[in-house]
Amino acid sequence: MDVDAVAATQQYIDSLGAPALAKAAAYTTGGHWLLLWGLLVSALVTWVLVRSGVLVALEAKLKPRGAFLQVFLVAAVVLLLSALLELPWSLYTDWWRETSYHRTSQPLGDYLGQSAIALGLTVVLGSLFLTGVYAFMRRAGKRWWLWSGGLAAVASALLMLLAPTWIEPLFNDYQPVPAGVVREALVKMADQAHISSARLFVYNGSRQSNNFTANAGGLGAAARIAISDVAFKSASLDEVKAVTGHEIGHYVLGHVWRGVGMLTVLAMLFFYLADRLFPLFARGFGAVGGIAQPATLPVLLFIVGVLGLLAEPFTNTLSRLDETEADRYSLQMVNLPDALSGALVKTAEYRNPRPGAMEELLFYDHPAVENRVRMAMEWKATHAAAAKAAR
Repeated sequence: MDVDAVAATQQYIDSLGAPALAKAAAYTTGGHWLLLWGLLVSALVTWVLVRSGVLVALEAKLKPRGAFLQVFLVAAVVLLLSALLELPWSLYTDWWRETSYHRTSQPLGDYLGQSAIALGLTVVLGSLFLTGVYAFMRRAGKRWWLWSGGLAAVASALLMLLAPTWIEPLFNDYQPVPAGVVREALVKMADQAHISSARLFVYNGSRQSNNFTANAGGLGAAARIAISDVAFKSASLDEVKAVTGHEIGHYVLGHVWRGVGMLTVLAMLFFYLADRLFPLFARGFGAVGGIAQPATLPVLLFIVGVLGLLAEPFTNTLSRLDETEADRYSLQMVNLPDALSGALVKTAEYRNPRPGAMEELLFYDHPAVENRVRMAMEWKATHAAAAKAAR
């Protein structure tokens, strides 16, 4: 029987039902608006930190203690105060809104506890990184942005190397995929891709989110593929295989290293532009001092945040290319287009599967589910036709 890819795609998407599709569209569109409102919240927090004079006084008080301690402590205070001032906004966006859309069942106490752990890591690691950036400002002069971009590359690579073993277990419990037919199938797939079966995990992602998800992460010996218990419990064996094939694709195709390279280039570009734009933004916030003074760090962070938001159409486009390649790898590896489509439709519950072309270009870091399912159905149609011709 010939496969009508367009009709099959429509059937998959429509299977969610009109209410679920409307809810996914509302959730997604609201998320786009949060980007703008979040920028305004960040501007307000920056203004408060700059105008309060606290950082100028702290910088002056710490000056006799040496540059390292001065920058580290000022950066720590900036990161800590920023998080505390933004806490009401974070509670709304990351917990209350997620709860209202049934995207999470995490109790508020657990959310706050995990947020505190994340904040502690951000303060320590972020302050160390920023101390390095300011060291380059002092020693490399006008080319500080170039060296700082290199530092960002090293920091991101180290973070990806250490995160699976030392950081992610602070938030979730990672266990080997349990013995059974699922594990047997995944071990076979891992062997084909030269991935150690010891790096196949299932984790309690339902602690934070009800989303159907899996991920590939880490570098070198720390590389691993982890499947959320939400996906593990709600998917069929073929769907698990299709999703795992997608994640293996990220690993085999070197998307992690591509991400490090993109981050390096963007970090250099952002720091370069921040150096040029700093006087304008500093005047707007009423900051006193140059970019190399730790007390003006909130302004630097705000500029980088604005540039990051403006760069999202570019970074999202590269991410969509990676996801498309990983989908194609899954289809080639396990040839389960219907299973992949079924798994993708489950993600459409929290990501509008039918966005407009401009919306997808600007905001989507994954291709629209409708487009991904259509690719799977076109694969199915092509291979069905080839099989028919071979008979």
